[in-house]
Amino acid sequence: LDCCAFNSFRFLIKGGLAGAAVYVAYDQGLLGSGTEGAEALRKAQETLPPAIQEWTDYLGWEVRAAQLPPAPKFEFSISKSWNKGVHTVMSALSVAPSRACEYTVEGWKYMKDLVK
Repeated sequence: LDCCAFNSFRFLIKGGLAGAAVYVAYDQGLLGSGTEGAEALRKAQETLPPAIQEWTDYLGWEVRAAQLPPAPKFEFSISKSWNKGVHTVMSALSVAPSRACEYTVEGWKYMKDLVK
């Protein structure tokens, strides 16, 4: 195969996999609101252990349920955390102009004191 054709084929495969991943994330609600994301996370926590057990049985691996690590437990609300982050950023942006003025005045004072 031509090197350029191989690289193009590889790029198309990677692009297809990335597109499929984005589609699955959108379809499962991971790109929606915080509530939809929390629901998708809950579904994943319920589905993951049985799926792992099914694959280990299919592959013939001797894995007992006690050997599998427990699914991580998240005891926080994604939507509340998101909202808190948005409020923090907005409050920082709202005081930024006045803080910039304060720091500018302090900087000029410092420069004047250095020149004296």
